[in-house]
Amino acid sequence: MKKDNQKTEKSSLIKPKKEKEKTVRTRKPKIKEPVKAVETNPPVGGEPVGELPIEKLSINKEEKESQKPGRFFEGIGKRKTAKARVRLFTQGEKEILINEKPLKSYFSTLELQQIAESALMKMKCLDKFRVLVTIHGGGIHAQAEAVRHGTARALVKFNSDFRKRLRRVGYMTRDSRQRERKKFGLKRARRAPQWSKR
Repeated sequence: MKKDNQKTEKSSLIKPKKEKEKTVRTRKPKIKEPVKAVETNPPVGGEPVGELPIEKLSINKEEKESQKPGRFFEGIGKRKTAKARVRLFTQGEKEILINEKPLKSYFSTLELQQIAESALMKMKCLDKFRVLVTIHGGGIHAQAEAVRHGTARALVKFNSDFRKRLRRVGYMTRDSRQRERKKFGLKRARRAPQWSKR
């Protein structure tokens, strides 16, 4: 009995726990003030620096359109580890630029220049396009063949009738031949060291 009385006394002394109210925190959105364009160099004579007029900040639509590049046809050419992105522009000066250099200064030998131009020469389109090429990887000969491959692909996008003639010459196929890797214990990929009996 005493034990039961003790339990009831203890239970009456224990206060019930209060349930914590869940509070949801919300972040106030930060309001950014509009940035005012201010002249960097203050005018001479101690005059206060003012804001630039809105006319100078806004660019006319005509100026934006003039900055945009014209319509172009793109093709990606590959050879060994060289990769060339070729773009044929119908507008502008008719020239060939490779990594922002003229063709003759990038490919020094006549043979490499002819390889790079050969797809355009075959279709008699050498003076019809402005050609911009960005190229990386590989050696200089592989790069010239990658330019030819990319140019052929871009020409087919320009006119699908060119496909047959370019495929017949072999400019449309990606040349997958690459140097075989050297194996351990050998001099090259397959060349074994010289063996002597005595």
